Amino acid sequence: MSTTHSISQTLAQKLIAKAAGRSHVTVGEVVTCNVDLAMFHDSSGPRRLKPMLDELGAHIWDTDKVVLVLDHYVPAQDADAQQIVQIARDTAKQWKLKHVIDSEGICHVVLPERGHLKPGMFCVGGDSHSPTGGAFGCYMFGIGATEMLGVCVTGQIWVQVPRTLRMQWSGRLQAGVSAKDMMLHMIGRFGMNGGQYQAVEFAGSAVQNLSMAERMTLSNMSAEMGAQVGLIAADETTLQHLRAIGVAPEKLMGAEQWFTDEDAEYEQQNFDASSLSPQVAAPHSPANTRDVAEFADVKPNIAYIGACTGAKLEDLRAAASVLKGQRVAAGVQLMVAPASAREQAQATQEGVMQILQDAGATVLPNSCGACAGYGATFPEGSTVISSTARNFKARMGPASVNVYLASPYTVAASALSGRISDAREFLA
Repeated sequence: MSTTHSISQTLAQKLIAKAAGRSHVTVGEVVTCNVDLAMFHDSSGPRRLKPMLDELGAHIWDTDKVVLVLDHYVPAQDADAQQIVQIARDTAKQWKLKHVIDSEGICHVVLPERGHLKPGMFCVGGDSHSPTGGAFGCYMFGIGATEMLGVCVTGQIWVQVPRTLRMQWSGRLQAGVSAKDMMLHMIGRFGMNGGQYQAVEFAGSAVQNLSMAERMTLSNMSAEMGAQVGLIAADETTLQHLRAIGVAPEKLMGAEQWFTDEDAEYEQQNFDASSLSPQVAAPHSPANTRDVAEFADVKPNIAYIGACTGAKLEDLRAAASVLKGQRVAAGVQLMVAPASAREQAQATQEGVMQILQDAGATVLPNSCGACAGYGATFPEGSTVISSTARNFKARMGPASVNVYLASPYTVAASALSGRISDAREFLA
């Protein structure tokens, strides 16, 4: 059943209005929203929430609407990690949580992979990259432990209705250029507070031509722009993807209403995808972005393909398309941490993992790993080219580590040549 909005609204306004039980909402007003789904992980979840819930004598409002993912401290490397993981597992049993995804991949990838996200939902996550859910036409954003406590007890949270900043991308990306490049370009242009306290929406023909995995990269890194959410209107690509992973057709009824009305009020920025070159962000900020050609003299000794932003099935395929039949340069260590066990299994079936390993890759567990500063972090003085979302100083190893951010195509090309390189030269 489609809802008619007599007042023109942005996608953000429509999603908030639905969650607030209203016909429409106005930018700037504060409303209380009902939460359709709350996600937290081993780092942000039980170890922080359990003591507070116990103190209040309170319980989870609806265990069917909570998803716990163990992805930050797995596999446990030390006694502290072991304890954090144990708390998460014990608490999940005590709370009788129905949806626990343990050591099978990164929360932002496994949550939609299991069909938990659908257009029209209002969701919160205990992680700053929770805006990934916006790729599915959901209003999803990251919150801290205190706010999550409120959600867990009441099933509600207040939001101030944000203004919408629409990133309109025309044209089509060249081969070897990806959503990661689009995102780095936008962050380079607008800075890390460019989308501050607003809803960023990605639109235009270039966005409509992206796969769901690529759209997830855009929504995910809206966090790096300082936006609350990174939204993409639901379309046939969204619906086909959700049907393919087994979401029942009746749960997708009315999905076509989740878009921005053309005469709604928003600010728009225009981009041409066809003229975009591969982008690289220099240490120590995603905003230090320039064209790949400007980094030709940088020689990484580690190439890292990992994280929710850069190690999904499609990212692994992108890297393999560059590396096929080749070996990484002497002195370069290639590390691959696939974002989910299911996607790694599919990549194995397709021969993608074999190509990566034949090229010299070391395969790491399906977890946040180095991106979260855990597990395979980088040694003193390393120069790293990485598919992760962030390159803050001392995030992925000692302060002496220099991390350059790029797409999986660029990471693979740089691993082959031993210097930061344009993948289009290898794909030609």
